[in-house]
Amino acid sequence: MKTAAARATPPNVIPLAEARLDLVFAALADPVRRAILERLDGEELLVSELAAPFDISLQAVSKHIQVMVRAGLVTQERSGRISRCRLDAGPIYAAAVWLNRYSKYWQTQFDTLAGWLIEADKPPRRRKRR
Repeated sequence: MKTAAARATPPNVIPLAEARLDLVFAALADPVRRAILERLDGEELLVSELAAPFDISLQAVSKHIQVMVRAGLVTQERSGRISRCRLDAGPIYAAAVWLNRYSKYWQTQFDTLAGWLIEADKPPRRRKRR
């Protein structure tokens, strides 16, 4: 059942929270961006430091960072030509909350699989001869 707010939203308008979630998932979809986020975990790094392990241009890394800035995953502080980046994990938490809605589906699947594995592990029953 839709809420009154959901019914009032025209079908071609995406609510702000959903639009932000779209940006987060789009940012997380690229392996270079995920690697950059891993490097920023607990660190504040210069763009040049972030770019060092990648075999791509500094400009390409900057574009990846801008995607993450728009998604709210990275904050950037500039001082002249120097740019420091920091992870903001809040949007990742929002994505995790959204994904967690489906954990009950997966838990049911895992429970079913566990039941099958237990049955498969039991020795076969012997039939009585008559």
